[in-house]
Amino acid sequence: MTKPVIYCDFDGTVTESDNIIAIMKKFAPPEWVQIKDQILSRQISINEGVGKLFSLLPSHLKEEITAFAIKNARIRPGFNEFVEFARQEGIPFYIVSGGIDFFVHPVLADYSPLAGIYCNESDFSGETIKILWPYECDSLCKNDCGCCKPSIIRKLNHNEDSFKIVIGDSVTDLEAAKHADFVLARDLLLEKCGEWGINHEGFTTFFDCIDEIKKRIGAGELTC
Repeated sequence: MTKPVIYCDFDGTVTESDNIIAIMKKFAPPEWVQIKDQILSRQISINEGVGKLFSLLPSHLKEEITAFAIKNARIRPGFNEFVEFARQEGIPFYIVSGGIDFFVHPVLADYSPLAGIYCNESDFSGETIKILWPYECDSLCKNDCGCCKPSIIRKLNHNEDSFKIVIGDSVTDLEAAKHADFVLARDLLLEKCGEWGINHEGFTTFFDCIDEIKKRIGAGELTC
C-alpha cells in the first residue's frame, strides 16, 4: 500500500469554467481567440500564449478585472467536501494551476489551509498586464509550460513511493497526467488519458473524486 498525494488543477477543475477564458471574453480585443486556439492546438507554448493573452489587457483595469474574475469563479460542487475529506484522511492536497495569483488566491482563501498553492503571478506596473513565471520548467522538461506541473510534482514528491493523483481537465494538465499514478479527468484531459492509456476515471463533481479515492482506500490500494 502507498500513501496518496493530490495535485489538483484550478481553472475548469476547482471552478466550473476557465477563468482566463472568461476574462478574455469580457475584456480582451478579438485577437485573443486566435492566441487561445494556438495554445489549445499546441502550436505555441502555454508560457508564450498566456503571456500574449494578458498583454492584450491594460493594467489600469486591474480592479475591474480582479473583481470580475473573483465573482465569476463558480466552485465545482463537492469541492469543500473534498478538501475536508483530504484533510481528515491526512492526504496532502496541492493546487497546481496555470491560473494567475490575483484570482486564484482570493477564491481559495475560504478553503485554507491547503498543503500548497502553486500558480503564475501578475505584474500590473506596466501599460499592460505582465505574467510572471515563478514555477518554470526544470531541466527535465522542455515544454515551456509556464507553471510547470511536472516540475512541481518532482519537487514535491519527497517520498518516491507516494501514489500521485492528478485532477484536471485541459491542456495545462496533459504533461502532469503522464507523471501520475492515477488521474481524475474531464474534458480534453479525459479524452487524452483514454488515448494514451493512462490510469484514470472521469468525474463531474468532487463528490465523484471522493468516491473514486475511497474505493482505492477501501480496496487496500492506498493507505492514509
